[in-house]
Amino acid sequence: MYRESVLDTRHYTDTLFSFTTTRPPSFRFRSGEFVMIGLETDGKPLLRAYSIASPNWADTLEFFSIKVPNGPLTSRLQKVKEGDEIIMNKKPTGTLVLDALLPGKTLYLISTGTGIAPFASIIRDPETYERYERVILTHSCRWVAELQYGFDLMKVIEEDETLREIVGDRLTHFTSVTREDYIHTGRITKLIDDDTLFKEVGEAPWSPDKDRVMICGSTAMIKDVSEACERHGLVEGSNSRPAHFVVEKAFVG
Repeated sequence: MYRESVLDTRHYTDTLFSFTTTRPPSFRFRSGEFVMIGLETDGKPLLRAYSIASPNWADTLEFFSIKVPNGPLTSRLQKVKEGDEIIMNKKPTGTLVLDALLPGKTLYLISTGTGIAPFASIIRDPETYERYERVILTHSCRWVAELQYGFDLMKVIEEDETLREIVGDRLTHFTSVTREDYIHTGRITKLIDDDTLFKEVGEAPWSPDKDRVMICGSTAMIKDVSEACERHGLVEGSNSRPAHFVVEKAFVG
């Protein structure tokens, strides 16, 4: 296990927070992968899978988490502060990586809740823009306040001179909520099925010859969007057999 120090924390709502930690010099990961992190409790490691939200070139590690009041880990993890120690497995893994997709023109990153975390890494990876002409990040939550992490992410990119030059106007951020009035209201599956998403971003519906999709979030959303991909002729891929879309099955966010 690595033992890393918490550098800072940010609480977005009463159910969402993020934190950054030191990064072991020898730790390498591909954008979109997750790693087991946690705390030592009564002398025993308590670990859960967390997507790495920081880009793979950063010298710190960033994580975005839900708060579960009675959760064995998150009830404790949400209280960490600067200087506290977390433990981390040495081996990252996951299917939400560029290598699990065939070459394409447009990359869609479909997320709900904390499922945006792996995509926070992918949209800050220069390789993403070498492989795709356009990247469309969708983030759907219950309430507008829960979208803030994504808004902050866009601001970070805009304010970073190097990233701004790499990304340019090729990244689109599409947001929606399900429980209050907003510019886009409804489950992302509805917005895909009625073509709202495609009309809003100025693209034709998914086609296997040009579009690639990554999906991360709730179990129900992953199932429904996967089925939508298949209806458009897209085939699920993996690290060993790249195809048109991939999902993260190790956990739900």
